Amino acid sequence: MITITHYLTASALLFAIGLVGIMTRRNVLMILLSIEVMFNAANLAFVAYARAWGDLGGQLIVFFVIVVAAAEVTVGLAIAILLARQLKTLNADEVSLLKW
Repeated sequence: MITITHYLTASALLFAIGLVGIMTRRNVLMILLSIEVMFNAANLAFVAYARAWGDLGGQLIVFFVIVVAAAEVTVGLAIAILLARQLKTLNADEVSLLKW
């Protein structure tokens, strides 16, 4: 029998993988991918709690998180394409255009 603990453990593992990906990777596209993994971890936790409590509120929140993730991917890829065209690199350490 799969319980909520199993879902939350998988969610925590996915979140940790995403966090390690953000901290260790320097490629802008890999950082965006790691953020998506973290969004999916949060979605899994929301759905697990919604199923455990028998409430559809968690699934409604997941819908909005998916919409925000789609917008984030659109804007992030547009920025990455512009950086690649102008600087010829996607290394986050070499990008200083977005600094104040």
